[in-house]
Amino acid sequence: MADMRPMHSTDGPADETVDRTALDEAVRFTSDLIRIDTTNRGGGDCRERPAAEYVAERLAAAGLEPVLSERTPGRTNVVARVEGGDPSAEALLVHGHLDVVPAEAADWSVHPFSGEIRDGVVWGRGAVDMKNTDAMVLAVVRAWARAGVKPRRDIVLAFTADEEDSAIDGSGFLADHHPHLFDGCTEGIGESGAFTLHAGRGRPLYPIAAGERGTAWLKLTAHGTAGHGSKPNRANAVTRLAAAVARIGAHEWPVRLTDTVTACLTELASLQGLSVNPRARDTDLDALLDKLGPAAGLVEATLRNSANPTMFEAGYKLNVIPGHATAYVDGRVLPGGEAEFIATLDELTGPDVRWEFHHREVALEAPVTGRTYGILRESVEHFDPEGRAVPFCMAGGTDAKQFSRLGITGYGFSPLKLPPGYDYWSLFHGVDERVPVDALHFGVRVLDRALRTL
Repeated sequence: MADMRPMHSTDGPADETVDRTALDEAVRFTSDLIRIDTTNRGGGDCRERPAAEYVAERLAAAGLEPVLSERTPGRTNVVARVEGGDPSAEALLVHGHLDVVPAEAADWSVHPFSGEIRDGVVWGRGAVDMKNTDAMVLAVVRAWARAGVKPRRDIVLAFTADEEDSAIDGSGFLADHHPHLFDGCTEGIGESGAFTLHAGRGRPLYPIAAGERGTAWLKLTAHGTAGHGSKPNRANAVTRLAAAVARIGAHEWPVRLTDTVTACLTELASLQGLSVNPRARDTDLDALLDKLGPAAGLVEATLRNSANPTMFEAGYKLNVIPGHATAYVDGRVLPGGEAEFIATLDELTGPDVRWEFHHREVALEAPVTGRTYGILRESVEHFDPEGRAVPFCMAGGTDAKQFSRLGITGYGFSPLKLPPGYDYWSLFHGVDERVPVDALHFGVRVLDRALRTL
């Protein structure tokens, strides 16, 4: 079976700049950052400033000049530039967020903000999403400072607020009001990619994110005639809205294969000894997914647009029919799929329900051929020769959406080597979030190699 991966140069740094100090710092910084509670409850209820100051102090100690900026007091972002060795090269953005989602301590085996290190594992909220990556990036640039090493190109580091909500105080604010901090940046790497996926068949996979579905959070409103709950009412706002929400929830969205998903399916099939054109009319995608086993999880959520009802608000008393009702829907849109999404929502909601975008961000897609993706892949496979990097499209989104406003093409690249049975996906926003110390060491080495080569 021919190798389906894109061709690339394997030239890379001959020597590592990572020392024992860098490996130890990645672990310690992860633990320290977890202990700084930056819970983002939405609606502006978060304070990232203590974590931002922690990051800025360690960047300054490495000889950098971090800039702290806020749209809202306490919602702090940190940006710093590492000078590269080639002044003619375009700059690279490396970004990670400082906020985390809420955690209920009673549900956890350890306190979610303890940062406990036990049995070779760092525990706590943010251990995988994504204070671990923030810590690894800090460890790498500090190792460069100690060794007197420069990357090939300027690297702009951005540690952001508010990624776990609207990003209005974070990457959105930076992109809209401080674009000069990112002068020269044409590409970026951020969260959620290059982690080990044990697919149960053959070599371990390392999915590198080269796409994201767009965000389409919707607000639905139905108006009707208010009245007594005991009387007939053919203009019941709750009934109208409930019917529309049920139609949306039951809708079967058609398959729409993007370039990234097609490349992913092709490479996964090749690993099974299959020569498949996913876009061929006679390809049975369901049968193909069955043959891919657990690896099918990389593409199942990104074959289609989606719209999942999540909230319903109506009424104020049991025996009163309200005059209006509101619902919210979490919509996600494939690259190139927004027109179909809008037309479908118009049809599903019908004439009695109005819908609007509550929050809207673009879908993204990055090339999976050429130098950049090739270097990311080679950097992972260099440190795990048994592994295989494959491209994939994220079902959700990251700060890469906001940074794309500056013309920055983004990849998800937060490398971790995880043991079999380690359910990485379930730990995102889940209970007992944790990361092995060895995985952090692997990530530091991979990031060092990739960032110096890029």
